[in-house]
Amino acid sequence: MKTLRKAKVGDKIKIIKIHGAGAVKRRIMDMGLTKGIDVQIRKVAPLGDPIEITVRGYELSIRKADADIIEIE
Repeated sequence: MKTLRKAKVGDKIKIIKIHGAGAVKRRIMDMGLTKGIDVQIRKVAPLGDPIEITVRGYELSIRKADADIIEIE
């Protein structure tokens, strides 16, 4: 399974599924990360946390732990 955490800077990817349950999954979906959405990796911090992405026309920073439960194509 390839996750958002493993994507490289500049990659344009599509979200396949968000794993997890409860409040964490709901929070990620509330930020606009849903199945079928295209995402571009903008920046990754030196230690890998956080990851900055472009989704639905705005920039969003997410933690490595959150990126690990987002399955990509």
